[in-house]
Amino acid sequence: MSSRFPSVAATVAEPALARRRRPLVSRLGSRATPYALLLPATAVIGAVLAYPLYFMVRLSFEHYGLFQLIRHKGEWIGTQNYSEIFHDGTFWHVVIRTLLFTTVAVSLTMVLGTLIALLLAQLGSFMRLLLTAGLIFVWATPVVVAVYIWRWMVDFEFGFVNWLLTYLHLGDFNHHDWFVNVWSGWGVITALVVWGAIPFVAITVYAGLTQVPKELVEAASIDGAGAWRIFRDVTVPLLKPIFVILISLSIIWDFQVFNQVWIMLDEQPSPDYYTMAVYAYHTSFQTSEYGLGSAIAIVMVAIMLVVSFVYIRQMVKIGEAK
Repeated sequence: MSSRFPSVAATVAEPALARRRRPLVSRLGSRATPYALLLPATAVIGAVLAYPLYFMVRLSFEHYGLFQLIRHKGEWIGTQNYSEIFHDGTFWHVVIRTLLFTTVAVSLTMVLGTLIALLLAQLGSFMRLLLTAGLIFVWATPVVVAVYIWRWMVDFEFGFVNWLLTYLHLGDFNHHDWFVNVWSGWGVITALVVWGAIPFVAITVYAGLTQVPKELVEAASIDGAGAWRIFRDVTVPLLKPIFVILISLSIIWDFQVFNQVWIMLDEQPSPDYYTMAVYAYHTSFQTSEYGLGSAIAIVMVAIMLVVSFVYIRQMVKIGEAK
């Protein structure tokens, strides 16, 4: 009798136990779902990048110069390449310069892109269409073409910028070379990078602004909040996931800037204009130290991963909070 008909206590206890287990299972499932969705893309990227990454890591532990290139075989030297770059003052100057450049470029891109997005939200349909078309035109311009346009604009002999500044009586800029002075040279390069990155940020933030509930904005306005406070307390929290993604992507793009520096300086940048990408290229292909250049590239990737991890972790926390 007892085997066929469970006791009342057991009947009541089973649903209670299930209720206690269900939240744990659902929590684990919700945390695992994003990683499961990323698996296919991760597998494809891994299949494409696995061998090049393995080859670069292997080279970083070898002495691989022209002689080894001809023989197609490097000489294993362990961590000597890493020891050499870590004891090289030039390397640390390049690292600090690249981090500072990335910080300035990303900050300017985010601030100016957000301001333009807010302007788009306030414009009429026709003017919004014109401004959006201009942003898309800038975004669609190939990097090499954009660099050559800017290179002509700041040319010391025929540059439009020098002519305009002189015409406006802001100084005598005839035959002014912007790249003789490192600060003005980096100012031009930073302006070029930011100019090319603003459209993506502006259009993405504007798309996010269109999804902000108007009821929240109206309620805050009725409560006496000004435009700045509404943006800080209402808009920014709602757009935080978008800002985190944009900052992460901007860090990755700006940290590995190469073409803007290399082409702008006629493929002969001085050490004062080295970024980590330029420094790795110079070491690998101009001094034929492929192992040393690979070690620099590996360190560059490691720094990007460490810096980006903070923002990726923020995205995970936002997802868990939801």
